[in-house]
Amino acid sequence: MVGTLADLENDLAHIVLVDDDPDLRSLVSGYLGENGFRVTQLADGRGLAEVLRTNDVALMLLDIRLPGADGLALLRESRQTGNLPVILLTGANSDVDRVVGLELGADDYIAKPFNPRELLARVRAVLRRTALSTGGLGERLRFSDWTLDVVGRRLEGPDGTSHTLPAAEFNLLLAFLRNAGKVLSRDQLLEASRDDAGEVFDRSIDVQIFRLRRRLEADPGHPEMIVTERGQGYRFVPKVTRG
Repeated sequence: MVGTLADLENDLAHIVLVDDDPDLRSLVSGYLGENGFRVTQLADGRGLAEVLRTNDVALMLLDIRLPGADGLALLRESRQTGNLPVILLTGANSDVDRVVGLELGADDYIAKPFNPRELLARVRAVLRRTALSTGGLGERLRFSDWTLDVVGRRLEGPDGTSHTLPAAEFNLLLAFLRNAGKVLSRDQLLEASRDDAGEVFDRSIDVQIFRLRRRLEADPGHPEMIVTERGQGYRFVPKVTRG
């Protein structure tokens, strides 16, 4: 989430979820919210155009089967006005709809019922591909005398040196920067550092925290950036800005 949580709310990646199932909307919104995203929920296509017009939306999760204008119609309309990344939420046996959706320009699809972790992985993968294909809008996150180049996955130090971070370490640092000032539990950090290609195990969080502290802290044994909140998790202390 960059600053305190309140200060950084507008810097969260904003996802629009369009689905007529209130239980699914609640589940997905809660899970994505716990993992560093802002989510706007819509039960159908009404109001979608206004949300897209007045918000900086990063991605849309779109159910194909909606009351009124169905998801494919909404996808078609969105492709006439822009290239917002779209992941379709489809039925288990909706092969034809999936093919049509991909032909209309959807970036991915996931069949219901789905595991929220799989959805999160697909969201991250689509956003990563989009960032790379658009140059990532040059996103750079600054804290203390350090800068993280989000697209290049490079950490630039106070002395001008630059290092490409391993995937899990990059994902963990990015989660801290986007949630600066907020206590993150071990489960949240596990999910944030998970690479699409494989599992991340609980003890690896200790290793990644140790590595980040060794990179960033003047005295890793007495950390001032990544502090331990006993019994709760970890908190990233410095103020973070974009630029």
